[in-house]
Amino acid sequence: MPGQAQGALASPPTTSINDPALALAGIAVSVKDLFDVAGQVTTAGSTVLAGTARARADAVAVARLRTAGAVLVGRTNMVEFAFSGVGINPHYGTPVNPADTSTERIPGGSSSGAAVSVATGAALVGLGSDTGGSIRIPAALCGIVGFKSTARLVPAAGTVPLSTSLDTVCAVTRSVRDAVTVHEILSARRVQLAGKPLSSCRIAVARTLMQDGLDSTVAHAFEHSLRVLRQSGARIEEIALEGLGELPAINASGGLSAAESYAWHRKLIAGHEAQYDPRVALRILRGARMSAADYIDLLAARQNWMTRMEARLSHFDAVLSPTVPIVAPPIASVLDHDDEFFRINALLLRNTSVVNMLDGCAISVPCQTPDQLPVGLMLWHAALHDDTVLDLALQVETALSPSL
Repeated sequence: MPGQAQGALASPPTTSINDPALALAGIAVSVKDLFDVAGQVTTAGSTVLAGTARARADAVAVARLRTAGAVLVGRTNMVEFAFSGVGINPHYGTPVNPADTSTERIPGGSSSGAAVSVATGAALVGLGSDTGGSIRIPAALCGIVGFKSTARLVPAAGTVPLSTSLDTVCAVTRSVRDAVTVHEILSARRVQLAGKPLSSCRIAVARTLMQDGLDSTVAHAFEHSLRVLRQSGARIEEIALEGLGELPAINASGGLSAAESYAWHRKLIAGHEAQYDPRVALRILRGARMSAADYIDLLAARQNWMTRMEARLSHFDAVLSPTVPIVAPPIASVLDHDDEFFRINALLLRNTSVVNMLDGCAISVPCQTPDQLPVGLMLWHAALHDDTVLDLALQVETALSPSL
């Protein structure tokens, strides 16, 4: 079942990662429609790109999955140009979250189809991307695992960009063990798993921002998870982490996604704005109002913030927080209601986008009890702490699995 400790894929290869030994041999893998697949058109969930030329080669990530033996079972739907955490697509339809058979709920985005393909069993791996939470949000809402690596570890060549500073190529899976295997293939590197027990880990829980406005299901699941982990020996310390409160001011001019997406879209949107999802176009066009000075100031402010945050977190193995503060709302509640759509979108992105601004790594692991809608527990840290986060996530998944 989603979130189980036993991986569905083979264990990570024992040979060099340069010779992946077909670790994904025969495994069904879906590909987000953001990645080039040789001979196919990459539409990025849009009608604007539907008439463009077929890709001449696979994206690097797709090529690495193929080399490992993956069977590509299809391209998955997504938020247009990956610019939303909700999962709505007005052009090709919205994949329905399979966690609730009585109400059609959002899947989360932007890797909506990737998560649904894995949650339903249509694929065991869903290749996607994460710019502000686009892997972890749908993983949390659909009850599966989503790992966002440090961005620089996996090449983005052959993908349609959203924000070149924040985009991360990564995947959703059905377990943490599978996430380790897939990350090794995508990054062409070995993950060093120390097998560090929970009792020797120092884990932070951020009080600032991350726990604000939790709905009752998420609050219950988060507190239950902390209690189980403490009973399993984890040393958990609540910290203020005041720096999180600085992010709204740092991004007040529009943020990196607005500036960098506008740079890529400016000619295309000038001639085809009517074909864009209006909600996506609105966010891209915020970048048109940013000056070069605004952008340079933003980069400097981000670097200063990252330096201070990394120093604050240096004594911890990881930070724990709810992946998102709410369970998946009904599609009907956001489909034709802009105010509610943007409110929900901001909530979904709030916690996850912290890690992208930090240039960090994070994994979302299911933590709900059996009678609840899916809830994600996020373990995160600064850049290049990937192996420690994955190692700890294996322990956390094992500790939580009896209650899932």
